[in-house]
Amino acid sequence: MAKSTDTSKMGRPRGFDTTAALDAAMRVFWEKGYEGATLKDLTDAMRINRSSMWVAFGNKEELFKKAFERYVSTYQAFMGAALQKPTVREIIESSLRGTVDFLSTSGNPKGCLSLNAALAVGDEAEPIKRWMLQGRKQGESLAKKRFEQAKRTGELGAKVDAAALARYVGTLLQGLCIQGASGATKAEMTKVVDTALGFMGY
Repeated sequence: MAKSTDTSKMGRPRGFDTTAALDAAMRVFWEKGYEGATLKDLTDAMRINRSSMWVAFGNKEELFKKAFERYVSTYQAFMGAALQKPTVREIIESSLRGTVDFLSTSGNPKGCLSLNAALAVGDEAEPIKRWMLQGRKQGESLAKKRFEQAKRTGELGAKVDAAALARYVGTLLQGLCIQGASGATKAEMTKVVDTALGFMGY
């Protein structure tokens, strides 16, 4: 006699593609920011109900974090590659030009998800703002360590402030994102990069 199966103890398969749903949520956050994205916006775009969203991704804050991690791995991989370049010039230029290419890619929402989320001002968004700030500080810390290494090898002068240089490059990147969100063309943003590199002696 065949053993009976207790279906009540078996997990029910999800009736949707979690990757596609996460990509849809990412785009909503990217277009509307964290605060601007309502649960209805998210569930409509993901084509699931709230219960399914909560089971698969957690609450709105957890969904945003998962969507942002997806965004970084999908759209921001060039930043990690830039830090692996052999010289400081290549690191800075690659990160700036890579950002221009990213911001001017057809079909992407304007600007960048990190900036759109950082502009949130309400109490609801405070935990996300702190989380995003921590992420930016980690990025600056990685750049600072790389610039300190360049000082030790003599590529950068001993008087160069590695932390200030890392913040300066980060400020340029954020400025490009603002320009992109405001409708600047690729040619216009490229001129900004050329000017910045020129002032830095590159």
